[in-house]
Amino acid sequence: MGILGTMVESDDDLAAMAKALGHPARIQILRFLADRETCVTSEVVDELPLAQSTVSEHLRILREAGLVQGEIDGPRTRYCINPTRLAALKMAVDSL
Repeated sequence: MGILGTMVESDDDLAAMAKALGHPARIQILRFLADRETCVTSEVVDELPLAQSTVSEHLRILREAGLVQGEIDGPRTRYCINPTRLAALKMAVDSL
């Protein structure tokens, strides 16, 4: 039962996205990705004072919430923001 249409399907869905944003490093990752079309994990690691495994975990959480998309490119994964999902989150928050 979409709060706001296509991408936010329930209050639980909105809560999951909000929870994914509940860590400052994940906010930083989203900001970093917003400035690029795509990037690989190592580029995010170079930008943040975090271990590669920590960055990978944060990216996993963002991906599970649908805020980030990952595409396998050989031995690497390229990440980008999911603009449709982010727009739906913005609309859902505005409707509160």
